[in-house]
Amino acid sequence: MKYYAGIDLGGTNIVAGIVDENFVIVASAKRKTALPRPCDAIVEDMATTVKEAVAQAGISLHDLEYVGLGCPGMIDYQNGVVVYSNNLEFYHEPLGEKLSKHLGLPILMANDADAAAFGEFKAGAGRGSENMIAITLGTGVGSGIIIRSKLYTGFAYGGAEVGHSLLVKDGELCTCGRHGCLEAYASATGLIRMTKKYMEEHRESLMWTFVDGDLSRVNGRTAFDAMRQGDTEGTRVVEKYTEYLAEGIVNIVNIFQPEIICIGGGISKEGETLLKPINRYIGQYAFSRFADKNTVVRIAELGNDAGVIGAAFLKDAFHCR
Repeated sequence: MKYYAGIDLGGTNIVAGIVDENFVIVASAKRKTALPRPCDAIVEDMATTVKEAVAQAGISLHDLEYVGLGCPGMIDYQNGVVVYSNNLEFYHEPLGEKLSKHLGLPILMANDADAAAFGEFKAGAGRGSENMIAITLGTGVGSGIIIRSKLYTGFAYGGAEVGHSLLVKDGELCTCGRHGCLEAYASATGLIRMTKKYMEEHRESLMWTFVDGDLSRVNGRTAFDAMRQGDTEGTRVVEKYTEYLAEGIVNIVNIFQPEIICIGGGISKEGETLLKPINRYIGQYAFSRFADKNTVVRIAELGNDAGVIGAAFLKDAFHCR
């Protein structure tokens, strides 16, 4: 059995896993990222976390060909450099070289959303396909694009940001500085903002009971929970949110026409409540709707394991290194 190591470096946690050739995580270790702090301190903790996972798996570092790393930000995967990471406050940081010195192994790197997308492609919702796009609905809208079984990142490593494609001209302010991005409407943040707006306009809505009358307790489930209880305004929020998300996905289908789009993140737990209207919308409005085959939208399958599994198999992710 051959083993691979992957690290998912996030703003909250550092997770390292040992993955076998069947994409099963056989051992893992975790510690807090504990931001803000210097890059070198984070590198030391990443190395320690990998060593702990290796020990748990009953193997040694010599059994590994390399270590894969998924990291937030713009990643120069060819040189192992974090060009820029807002979350980590890294600027042109040679992260791969630094980690390699601690572990004595080559380090393969990718953006964390790209690594998670590649994990879903290899072992989750996208397995068996050649062209797939993964979308994560969280605080923002993350994405990863796989074309002909390889990650697409753009010529300067800043592409594949579908969350920052325009959905509503002069619309809501996005974190990137533009107005009307898909992220401003389809993220959990956008859903919460919309839920609060409808609640403030309709004090009679059942949504208020789900938060005990406290607007600060609204989350991504509030409107969905109210809808399931027959609440009119909760239903309107869900329908409007799903329409925004579906419009964004139709745009993606019209540009890329992947075989599969998989949706992850907390909101994806709504499952068929989310999928049915989106797939129906694609059937009605995608340019390719008259073709014999069309893009299928699925829920991501790997959850928090996607980043580690994708990082572990980054040797397969790029056309050249």
